[in-house]
Amino acid sequence: MEALIQQKVLEVANHVEKQLDAELEQLERLDTDDLEKLREKRLKEMKQIHHQKQAWIAAGHGEYSELADEKEFFEVSKKSKNIICLFYKDGSPRCKIADMHLNILAKKHVEARFCKLNVERCPFLTERLKIRVIPTIALINDSKTKDYIVGFTDLGNCDDFSTEMMEWRIAQSGAIMYNGDLLNPPEKGKKTPAIRSRNQKTIRGNNDSDSGSELDD
Repeated sequence: MEALIQQKVLEVANHVEKQLDAELEQLERLDTDDLEKLREKRLKEMKQIHHQKQAWIAAGHGEYSELADEKEFFEVSKKSKNIICLFYKDGSPRCKIADMHLNILAKKHVEARFCKLNVERCPFLTERLKIRVIPTIALINDSKTKDYIVGFTDLGNCDDFSTEMMEWRIAQSGAIMYNGDLLNPPEKGKKTPAIRSRNQKTIRGNNDSDSGSELDD
């Protein structure tokens, strides 16, 4: 069995080496004009990334902020494509735990807007989105709720989960960029319940099981 594994590892290593050799050979064939075009293309991509990042920061990305009320929530949903919003209640220890992790992730993932909203300030949204458990994190894309993290069940069903575990769970919805393994949680030693999608309703009151809950004021 061990010999078989070693053989497999060797085959993979050889395949990777051949790919690298092919790429190097391709680069060696490029003339000065080709290299200059490649450089210009890369510079253009870097500028686009920089401008996009600046636009995100201008829209409030890069920090974890508290929203005053439902009106501000709707305004944020119009400006940002991806939103991670914690619905919390004062005095909840688990909400403070979620706060800590989201604050860290907000600085790392500027491509999404991280925020929180006190459920006592948004009774309409709380009822419309059927939020029954605190904390609940709504994962929003294009003004529609795509997923929810309800309590800590999907995070290992414990209070001492890592920030990486929450990052992995949020990434399941596509709300943030993630380079890790989406199929396996970072904390493999702990049993993670299967993630189930739920049918939701639009805020206007219509059923919308395919695309989630529309966030329109």
